[in-house]
Amino acid sequence: MIIIPAIDIKNGKVVRLTQGQFAKEKVYDQDPLSVAQRWKQQGATLIHIVDLDGAEKGKPQNLAIIQKIQREIGVNVQMGGGIRAMETVQEVLGFGLMRIIIGTRAIEDKEFLKDILSTYGDKVAVSLDCVNGYVAIKGWTTVSHVSALSIIPELERLGLRTLIYTDIATDGMLQGPNLKSLAEILASTSVNVIASGGISQIDDIKQLAYVNAKNLYGVIIGKALYEQTINLSDAIQLCSKKE
Repeated sequence: MIIIPAIDIKNGKVVRLTQGQFAKEKVYDQDPLSVAQRWKQQGATLIHIVDLDGAEKGKPQNLAIIQKIQREIGVNVQMGGGIRAMETVQEVLGFGLMRIIIGTRAIEDKEFLKDILSTYGDKVAVSLDCVNGYVAIKGWTTVSHVSALSIIPELERLGLRTLIYTDIATDGMLQGPNLKSLAEILASTSVNVIASGGISQIDDIKQLAYVNAKNLYGVIIGKALYEQTINLSDAIQLCSKKE
């Protein structure tokens, strides 16, 4: 299980939202590049970037910043937020990113997802951001009638290899992850799963490690790093020992 620090970008700044609500925004840094450099210095091998403006507007809005991070920092980057067209997929992967993340369009258009999976394979992840087990779309502003457990087998049949699962109720709350829901997701699929939402302290990471699922590939940590309730280097070292 690898530790993946998150950088959420809105209006060119590093922010965190509480439970995905744009009205509950806190700015942590004016310079995403310097934050990425900090995470690299603390041992990150993969950084998770979300273009929040892109998620809200349907097309990435902060690509110049993301491209600069990819070019100058020298660690792997996965990025999501507003990637809903093939030309956007081609443009973003052209930066050399390790992986792009599809959310809304993956739920709404399976043919689109099938096309990009057949073309780009493991460079594509699908993000399932859930409220009470149901997938939220359009920057988490709309909850669909699609349950995560019902759609995962279909995503797997289409060739998906990496799934990012976020429990929105715990995201940004610093109250621990929803281990029950995560365990259900892990048991329902053989694809690699990256967990997100609620990580608040080092003990949360230990609990995730004890879930002991072979397909728990990694965990994304956001607010806990910015609020300094978790030290990234310590978390990475812990998981290295587990390995």
